[in-house]
Amino acid sequence: MSDASAPQKKERFAPKQPVNLATPKDDVITRDYLTKCDGTNEGFPTLVAIKGDVFDVSGKDTYAPGKNYHVFTGKEPNRALGLSSLELKDCISDYSDLTEDKLKVLNDWHTFFSKRYNIVGRLQPENSASL
Repeated sequence: MSDASAPQKKERFAPKQPVNLATPKDDVITRDYLTKCDGTNEGFPTLVAIKGDVFDVSGKDTYAPGKNYHVFTGKEPNRALGLSSLELKDCISDYSDLTEDKLKVLNDWHTFFSKRYNIVGRLQPENSASL
């Protein structure tokens, strides 16, 4: 029997409001295209890639030019997310040097984005030829 007056336990990464997430897409997004999707190029969405998944953060003020999280747009900032860093120098794909606890932070960010933003594609691997 539940007590309706008892506070509800909130999921750690639950969105503040319901999100209509589309089925994740697996279209290949090139790194060249991703760099154009930093919120400064008219006609392009604002994208952030994490661990190969590309998320559409268009229209979210915190990712707009001049805002704190703009540093993450148009790139795959895996290392920065794992380090909880807003430094441009840390916004790189390679996260192989992250400790286990920092890797957990990166995975938590991926979970957060997965529950809040649509996946619009998969990032082209760094070593593959242009499509």
